[in-house]
Amino acid sequence: MRRLPVYLLLDTSGSMTGEPIEAVKNGVQVLISTLRQDPYALETAYISVVTFNTTASQLIPLTDLSSFQMQDIKAGGSTALGDGLKVLAECIDREVAKSTAETKGDWKPLVFIMTDGGPTDQWQAGLAEFQRRKVGVIVACAAGSGADTNVLKQVTDVVVSLDTADSATIKAFFKWVSASISTGSQKVESGEKEVGGLSELPPPPPEVNIVV
Repeated sequence: MRRLPVYLLLDTSGSMTGEPIEAVKNGVQVLISTLRQDPYALETAYISVVTFNTTASQLIPLTDLSSFQMQDIKAGGSTALGDGLKVLAECIDREVAKSTAETKGDWKPLVFIMTDGGPTDQWQAGLAEFQRRKVGVIVACAAGSGADTNVLKQVTDVVVSLDTADSATIKAFFKWVSASISTGSQKVESGEKEVGGLSELPPPPPEVNIVV
């Protein structure tokens, strides 16, 4: 079976302390419980969570929806986005099955990035590493006014912003992510096609602004 890998790259730096980090944890739970009600997603979607603060690590390896269990995350430290992108590239290398002459591999991964600040490391090196991997749609979310959309624009064309990093807004973002994953699952299940860009995703809710 060809899986649809989904990677969540989440900022857990010190500025996410309090309501934002709690909202992210709840948002991931909403995302999983919503997707579990979607037969297409249950069949194909596999979720992984990578977090970054002073360093980055994979919190949850690529896991099917029925087995997925969110781990506790704590906020602290700086914003090593480059390290996050490097770890993400390594996870894709390790976990996503490539096509061979005999078998088709997994679908191209969907990647959702959320950060509330500007990177504090040499992030371009991590970006260069990540860009060597073949992925499907990458959505980067700037949560609150402290996030640097200019940096995110260099990571992906699809950048959205949240005016605030509070629980209602972050929850709205994760609901949109779950709808986007559902759309991706339906596409791959039905027509052997992958999501190609923002125009093929569901329209974002009012709390989620598209950065042009």
